[in-house]
Amino acid sequence: MHLTGIDLLLWALTLLEHIVLLAVLIFRHRARRFPAFTALIATNVFRTIVLYFTLRHAGAEAYFYTYWSFAFLDIALQFVIVYELVTHVFRPVGAWDSDVRRIFLWLSGASLLVASLLTWLDTPATRSLRATVVMKGEFFSSALMAELFVIMLALSFTMGFPWRTHVARITQGFGVYSIFGILTNGAHSYFGTASNTHTYSVVSHIRISLYCVCVAYWIFGLAKEEPENRQMPEQLRLELRDLQRRTAMLLQSLRGSGRA
Repeated sequence: MHLTGIDLLLWALTLLEHIVLLAVLIFRHRARRFPAFTALIATNVFRTIVLYFTLRHAGAEAYFYTYWSFAFLDIALQFVIVYELVTHVFRPVGAWDSDVRRIFLWLSGASLLVASLLTWLDTPATRSLRATVVMKGEFFSSALMAELFVIMLALSFTMGFPWRTHVARITQGFGVYSIFGILTNGAHSYFGTASNTHTYSVVSHIRISLYCVCVAYWIFGLAKEEPENRQMPEQLRLELRDLQRRTAMLLQSLRGSGRA
């Protein structure tokens, strides 16, 4: 696998941005609030370095397996990040609203079915079964993540969640990148690697460039302080949690008496 000048440039830019973002998360005290997101960025710093030296000194085969080992870890961390962001958005008093949780779980299940259907319909132009599995896997993860982050954005907008918070910045970046990830993975499948590797490389460069824009957005968004909001007193917070618990118990008892 030969690295062109633009490959090296994007590789170096991605590494530099991840290091800067990791520094922002640590020194601006965001890491404690977003541990999963911080773990993803730290993993990306390590992955970029390992993949570079693996390709330079171990060859394309070792690079393939190393790349996909990190890719599975990346996908797992993204699911954890979805949960992390969801808890910030939909648990303002430390407990789930039952209606919001039900809606989110229902939409998440529907997203899984839609992503599976789109992946099944996808027919990448490749020469080997391994390449086909790789492209379908990338398409499935992009489709599912895009749907989950769009659901989060839509629900938070419906609930009037502020759009200038750090949670919103992270969600917006992932949402935009995931949506464009569907397009670039669709282009990868359409052009494939069977006959036109140049077009495949161009699409890859576009995707990485967009990701660099999203990382830059996170750097500037997380480096700044959030707009000041009125903090909820701890006593009121506990009272709201207790009220929510008692309301849920009352509704459950009413449903039980109705069935009786």
